[in-house]
Amino acid sequence: MITLHTFGPAFGQPDPSPFVMKAIALLNLSGQPYTTDVFAGGPNLGPKGKRPFLVDDGVTVADSTLIRFHLEQKYGLDFDVHLTPQQKGVVWAVEKMCEEHLYFAAVYFRWMVDENFNKGPATFFNKAPALIRPLVRAAMRNKTRKMLHAQGLGRHTEAEITQLACRDIDALAQVLGDDDWLGGASPCAADASVGAFVYAGMCEHFDTPLLARSKSHKNLVAYAQRVENRFFA
Repeated sequence: MITLHTFGPAFGQPDPSPFVMKAIALLNLSGQPYTTDVFAGGPNLGPKGKRPFLVDDGVTVADSTLIRFHLEQKYGLDFDVHLTPQQKGVVWAVEKMCEEHLYFAAVYFRWMVDENFNKGPATFFNKAPALIRPLVRAAMRNKTRKMLHAQGLGRHTEAEITQLACRDIDALAQVLGDDDWLGGASPCAADASVGAFVYAGMCEHFDTPLLARSKSHKNLVAYAQRVENRFFA
């Protein structure tokens, strides 16, 4: 039996992490039965210090893309079997744009904007003892700020981050075009990842320019609804 280790539902979505939602989507796309184990708090996030991770008959796989590879290899799947070589290259590049660039903009707007932090990430630490809770929140926020600076996006102004992230969102809309999925008529592996990021970007709990830009593209709004119906219903 497969067990997927997650953070659990938050902010009206299946998980606050798009990478966890990606793993959920991959498992649902695979057709393999699985259970979830929700993070109960504490310092132990997983074997690589992050979630999601998967345990399958005693084998631990930590990382959403490695989970994809594991599912394909163990269960004889090919999520991209219906794609041409060129399409495979394009959707892989788009997936990594989301995971290695757009993701950090989303982190910025959730963690560095006071209003969003207070009603979002700050609640992750509600189980910390009241006496040290403000210190824990401040420490984790500062850690995130340093991570964004080291990654590079955090060195920009908020206006510049918005400009860069909106270009990503526009590119997603352009690549999707009039198709239902990045894979065309049926979803491919990249739809699990990109779909999770588009769906997370539509989260109404947070007031961000990413939400406004995403909603300005009718095809992305429709895509997010298909993602919800196919993977998270």
